[in-house]
Amino acid sequence: MEKKIHHGQNIARFRQMLGMKQDFLASILGDDWTQIKVSRLESKEEIEDGLLDDVAKALKLPVEALKNFDSEAAISYINTFHDTSKVDFNYHCSFNPLDKFVEAVEKNEKLYEALLKSERERIALLERMLNERK
Repeated sequence: MEKKIHHGQNIARFRQMLGMKQDFLASILGDDWTQIKVSRLESKEEIEDGLLDDVAKALKLPVEALKNFDSEAAISYINTFHDTSKVDFNYHCSFNPLDKFVEAVEKNEKLYEALLKSERERIALLERMLNERK
């Protein structure tokens, strides 16, 4: 037995997915449309082709989407997908981060020592220059 597609429910589903209220859809459909008229339309199981075309244009959808969408089939189809990705949280570093930190501190120490030596030499040179002027 073939399941009957409910056109009105499909209109409501797509309208809601698009974040559109009934009164907004009514304003797009024309001056003779109201929120109540859209609500009644969404309760109809079968809608004539001309009206379905107008609603599809207002929703910017192909008319086949409103005619043929079956939410149970869509959910069943979506449920066939399985996440096969694997996340490995057991990552092991090939180095010890603490060793790298100690190396960086030792490099800084050497740089400071070189800078201090340079400053001492500069001070000594300035002192010698001052003593020579006296």
